[in-house]
Amino acid sequence: MITGTSRGWSIVFENDCWLWSDNKEPITIERPCKRCGRIPTKEGYDACMGFVNGATSACCGHGVSEKIIVMNV
Repeated sequence: MITGTSRGWSIVFENDCWLWSDNKEPITIERPCKRCGRIPTKEGYDACMGFVNGATSACCGHGVSEKIIVMNV
């Protein structure tokens, strides 16, 4: 079984489809961040972090891990 997380929510890959682990429904809509409860900005940034100047990617961790910021060097 393949498992993962999406914005802090547990997900599982079954029958060629990603499903939410808690209700086994297909992931057709994006849930808000499990930590802060907010959806991503319209640009796709984590709402609690927003745009991080100089970063190539950034993630707040969604309550699953520590935040990660990858800077463009």
